[in-house]
Amino acid sequence: MKRSIVKIDEEKCIGCGNCVPDCKEGAIKLINGKAKLVKEIYCDGLGKCLGSCPVDAITIEEREAEAFDHAAAEQHRQQNNMAKHFGGCKGSMARSITPKKDITESGQGSALGQWPVQLHLVPVQAPYWQNAELLVCADCVPFALNDFHAKLLNGKKLVIACPKLDDTQNYTEKLAAIISYNNIKSITVAHMEVPCCNGIVMITKQAISQSGKDITLNDVTVNIDGSLK
Repeated sequence: MKRSIVKIDEEKCIGCGNCVPDCKEGAIKLINGKAKLVKEIYCDGLGKCLGSCPVDAITIEEREAEAFDHAAAEQHRQQNNMAKHFGGCKGSMARSITPKKDITESGQGSALGQWPVQLHLVPVQAPYWQNAELLVCADCVPFALNDFHAKLLNGKKLVIACPKLDDTQNYTEKLAAIISYNNIKSITVAHMEVPCCNGIVMITKQAISQSGKDITLNDVTVNIDGSLK
């Protein structure tokens, strides 16, 4: 079909990356230092990215192209951390981890089963999410709770966040996507007893509701003296 679609002049493009976050469908990506249209079906042709280019390397043209697929673009956007761009850091690469020791027997060692763990950085889809018991944890909890790995983390996959200091604008949407696109068996949310930490409970509840799945939420409160409430 003939329709409006983004055209990127690679001769003009200086690789600044301003257009990447401005494309809400995630249709544009920096590849080898140049902005590229990832797939035609991700581009809606509305041109919201045009004003972000300082050298006018992006225009809209009328040509034969695949039709815009809103569902495919939405899934692609979710998989790319919901408009958050972290592509340059190898340390954020998703990976599974095999705990070196059985925490239930030894009481020692790490129970961490995947990397990364920060909610902004974790991928929406990864093999380790399938049939996972998910622990959504305020990032002060592991410091306050003695034997955090044995008492809470053992056998679970982890995401951490601070509901008070983080930019939480996309947290509900990100967590809802993880729940929606994967078979999450159970969810535990762990937070400190202080009022500001309850925000992570609200985020998790909203994410479960938004996902449309019927998953029981286990709410764990940790006192500031390190005891479980």
